[in-house]
Amino acid sequence: MKIAFIGLGNMGGGMAANLAKAGHDVRAFDLAEGALERARANGCTTFATAREAVAGVDAVVSMLPNGAIVKSVYSADVLGQAPVGALLLDCSTIDVATAREVAAMAEAAGYRMVDAPVSGGIAAANAGTLTFMVGGPADSFAAAEPILAQMGKAVIHAGESGAGQAAKICNNMLLGASMVATCETFKLAERLGLDLQTFYDISSKASGQCWSMTSYCPVPGVGPTTPADNGYQGGFATALMLKDLKLAMAAAQAAGAPVPMGHRAEELYAAFDAAGNGGVDFSAIIKTL
Repeated sequence: MKIAFIGLGNMGGGMAANLAKAGHDVRAFDLAEGALERARANGCTTFATAREAVAGVDAVVSMLPNGAIVKSVYSADVLGQAPVGALLLDCSTIDVATAREVAAMAEAAGYRMVDAPVSGGIAAANAGTLTFMVGGPADSFAAAEPILAQMGKAVIHAGESGAGQAAKICNNMLLGASMVATCETFKLAERLGLDLQTFYDISSKASGQCWSMTSYCPVPGVGPTTPADNGYQGGFATALMLKDLKLAMAAAQAAGAPVPMGHRAEELYAAFDAAGNGGVDFSAIIKTL
């Protein structure tokens, strides 16, 4: 397929590379020249504008920073520029309302569109092992699934337009809260004189087991290799976790849903980010406890 890929940052760069590796003609665009250079090295053809990249394609994939940019790019550079009938896949993490608004705009203009945010982080984007949570009509999901499967290990239809974003927001609120709880648990275990590897061996096989412990342990040298073993570099940046928690808090307020643990996690990550830690992995919050 001829696929335009818009947004080649930490996540999008690896995703575009995997589509090129799968044999697609990937037409890439990003505002950063360094990102374009990496895309070319990974087998993509690069373009000076998004409008040029989407000309004549079968599908458009985007990975952009926020809802305002997604809406701007699709309204100005994709709709009416890509061939009518092209499949549109937005993998950005944005608010549910904007996802639904852009999907409605696309449908009115004659396009099929899905919102398909991801879970897995930079390593999974590079390895092609992301999990995609997809919102959109069943026929659009069926068309999108083969493309997404070449960038991920799991592609799950969450429901109608916006449902992918809703699933991502809920998932990451749980992740943020569980990481804080995991961090404070390890610090308490340390204060109580427990060997942390021994505690890990126990809790990872007991009822306290969770992904933040067994797959992404925030303690260096304990469990599998994680960003904690690399000075909390790489992985999932604190600023991105905070962005997702803020989206979750806005969604919770709109839905009238009480989320006290999510709210506290948002407060803690906001303070951690404000202290200059936006670029480090979110598990580094253990250093504040």
